[in-house]
Amino acid sequence: MAFSQNNGKRGLVSDINVTPLVDVMLVLLIIFMLTAPMMTQGVDVNLPQTTARPLQQDEAPIIVTVTKKGEIFVDRTRGDQAKLRDQLVDLAQRNTNRTILLKADKDVPYGLVVAVMADIKGAGFDKLGMVTEPRTERP
Repeated sequence: MAFSQNNGKRGLVSDINVTPLVDVMLVLLIIFMLTAPMMTQGVDVNLPQTTARPLQQDEAPIIVTVTKKGEIFVDRTRGDQAKLRDQLVDLAQRNTNRTILLKADKDVPYGLVVAVMADIKGAGFDKLGMVTEPRTERP
């Protein structure tokens, strides 16, 4: 705070110093910019490539992932085929209109992928999509 000189009368002048506020905001911005890319999580699989376009969706889909080792994940929850069936039946009782996206590594045996698809359909889900990567052009 400072004192003003108004015809010999002394009074307080209150000014807000915004420099510390700007400093704090810039530090927070940098922290969020550095940590935001690290917040994406998931199961790493080597997806097959295709030229199909992505589908438009109204609500977040359920993601079923099959890894190269044959492990099955339902929204990052690890399990086997029996646990997958139980989870899908439980989810289907709540809402069968949700979309399920199947992410299967391209090196997974075809029979396992078909078995997982059959379990999804058997639980009562009608909307099943496959997650792929866009095809890269080879020169």
